Amino acid sequence: MADSLTERSQNILEAIVEDYISSAEPVGSRAISRKHNFNLSPASVRNVMADLEEMGLLCSPHTSAGRIPTGKGFQYYIDTLLDVRDLNRNEKQNLRNSYRFQNMKMEDIMQEVGRVLSGLSQYTGLVMAPKFISTVFRQIEFIRLSHGRLLVIYVSETGLVQNKVIESDPNLTASDLEQISNYLNSELNGLSIQEVRTKLNKELQEDQTRYDQLKKQALSLSCAALQDEVEDQLYVSGASLMLGQPEFSTPDQMKRMIQTLESKKHLIDLLDSSQSAQGVQIFIGSESSHIDLADCSLVTSNFSNQKGAIGTLGVIGPMRMNYSQVVPIVDFTAQLVSRVLDRELE
Repeated sequence: MADSLTERSQNILEAIVEDYISSAEPVGSRAISRKHNFNLSPASVRNVMADLEEMGLLCSPHTSAGRIPTGKGFQYYIDTLLDVRDLNRNEKQNLRNSYRFQNMKMEDIMQEVGRVLSGLSQYTGLVMAPKFISTVFRQIEFIRLSHGRLLVIYVSETGLVQNKVIESDPNLTASDLEQISNYLNSELNGLSIQEVRTKLNKELQEDQTRYDQLKKQALSLSCAALQDEVEDQLYVSGASLMLGQPEFSTPDQMKRMIQTLESKKHLIDLLDSSQSAQGVQIFIGSESSHIDLADCSLVTSNFSNQKGAIGTLGVIGPMRMNYSQVVPIVDFTAQLVSRVLDRELE
């Protein structure tokens, strides 16, 4: 099968994939013979194309003589034939200059990354912020609302902000809440949320007579604020660019594409599944078992800081994506964001 492709078959498959990426049109044997220096007649090229089609690497979208790569064909191309070069110094500097991270909050940084990824690739940029449980505690503040309800504002060490409304003792004063915040900020600063939860649960299980009433309230409020899981934050930029691709030109294709981009839970699940891997990950259309990407591909990479908080960024586009261009952009951007989170932007 595909594992035993000859050099000639690999060359022709590579030519078809790259020509299709450029043109979005089926590629015929005559065009391959004329454009590429294979010293093969159109008939010889047709024979190879027929073999590739039989292997499931190519298909014919209609009755024309042209062929296009299948998801399996793109996967073989990426695994075996794709040549991804490193960005040179000028390209890296230009990419740095594309971002404006100075004096930005965490949420703004995530949106900026998605915007630039989308602009550079002309596809849709995706960024998933570090998971709440992996963030490191910096500060917590309680603001009284009404009827014993408090707005809790949690700030991570990287500047990620989470808000939550909880129930509390209606007799707590503003001074009480300030003392509680000061106590928690002193006790919990620098701990991961997982470490905070462990510490809080341990202290709550101990003999509470050791604590004065205010400290008991502090433990109770912080548990209520930090114990539950927080929904992952996903930022999507440039969704409309996908609708301009030839693959999504019909109403049904547009509808399917919009549903894919609006299904944030599925996209989060897919980005989440890539966090255990190192480097750039590429998910190809129907070859991906995580989500039905239809005619799409997703290129992702993780970013992290020295404290270990991990997020994921990437680009979603048609299977006919220019991988040799997108992969190094995604890879270097992940490295760049990691340095930003450590406040080491060059």
